[in-house]
Amino acid sequence: MSGSDDTESLVGTLRGTVVALVRRDGPDLSARQLAVLLTCYLESEAQTVRGLAATLDVSKPAITRALDRLAEFDLVRRKTDPADRRSVLVQRTPKGTAFIRDLRGIMKDAAKAKPAADAGGKKKAGRAAR
Repeated sequence: MSGSDDTESLVGTLRGTVVALVRRDGPDLSARQLAVLLTCYLESEAQTVRGLAATLDVSKPAITRALDRLAEFDLVRRKTDPADRRSVLVQRTPKGTAFIRDLRGIMKDAAKAKPAADAGGKKKAGRAAR
């Protein structure tokens, strides 16, 4: 498989994942919200608004808006940092953990389905070009 095929496979897996997420019941997250959520769940240390803004290279107000939405869905919660009461830590929730677990399954399914989707997509593209 060439580098281009690898890239196409990754793009197909991403598309399949996003399509499955928007079709299912549950929160419809923006790319920024999903990036914040994944960072909170995949990084080992506790996250702060300042740290998330630095990691994702976006403004603190943008992180705050994403966290507001994620908190509405109970995917994360905020807690005052006991070591520095001026700082707020972002905590994982059971619902957020379940979302990440489901996301992993959706991604696995999308990766498996990718070759079949490619074959169909190439046929359609070929017909359209005629």
